[in-house]
Amino acid sequence: MTSLIEQAKQKAAYQAVDEHVLPSHKVIGVGSGSTVVHVVARLLQRDPELNARTVFIPTSFQSRGLLLDGGLNVGDVEQYPNIDVTIDGADEVDSQLNAIKGGGGAHLQEKVVAEAASKFVIVADFRKDSKILGEQWIKGVPVEVVPFAWRAVLKKLQGLGSKEAMLRMAVAKAGPVVTDNGNFLIDAPFGLIRDPAKLLTDIKLITGVVEVGLFCNMAQVAYFGCEDGSVTIRTK
Repeated sequence: MTSLIEQAKQKAAYQAVDEHVLPSHKVIGVGSGSTVVHVVARLLQRDPELNARTVFIPTSFQSRGLLLDGGLNVGDVEQYPNIDVTIDGADEVDSQLNAIKGGGGAHLQEKVVAEAASKFVIVADFRKDSKILGEQWIKGVPVEVVPFAWRAVLKKLQGLGSKEAMLRMAVAKAGPVVTDNGNFLIDAPFGLIRDPAKLLTDIKLITGVVEVGLFCNMAQVAYFGCEDGSVTIRTK
C-alpha cells in the first residue's frame, strides 16, 4: 500500500509541475510535506538552465532543505513577494478546492507563500480527496497560536464546538510541538466542516491565534494521484 501511495503522489506531482511550472516563470513557491518531495524531484529533472534562472521560495525548514540539497536557488517571500506559481500538498481537499493543511505544522508559511502566488496548485493522493472537509482528515483543524495564549485559545475553540481540541505534543521530546515560527499548535476537530470559510473567520478572530490551517477559496486546481495509477484533476 505504501508503494502504491508513493507512486500516486509521484505521478500527480510530476504532472502538476509539467503543466504549471513554465519556462517563463521566475519565482516558484514550493510547499511542505511528503508529496513535495516528488515536486522537487521533478523540478530537478528540468533543464538546468531553467532552474538557474529561477528562484524557489520554500515554506518550511523541510522544503528549504530539499531545495538547497538539490542545488536550487532559494529565496524568501520578503525578497520576492510576487510568485508565479506555488505547488503544495494538503491533508484534505473538498469538492470546492477548500483544503485543510498544517498536519506538518507549516501552514503559516504555506499560506503566506500560497497567497503571494498568481496560481496555487495542490497535489495530493487519493486518500486526501473528500466532498466535505472532515470526512477523511479527522485529526482536526491545525491552529497555530502564540505560546502564552494557548490555554485561552483552547477554551475558545472548545466554545466554538471543538470539544476535543488539544495541544499538539511532540513525539521525540517532552512537551508541545514548536513550529518553525516558535509557536504552539492546537488540533481542533469540528466534524464535517460544511462552511470552512466561516469557521476560518471565527477561529482567526480569537486573540492569540496566529494562523488557521483552513485554505479557503485559494487553490485554482488540485491533482490527485489515484489507486489505479491515473491522475484526477479538479478545477473550480
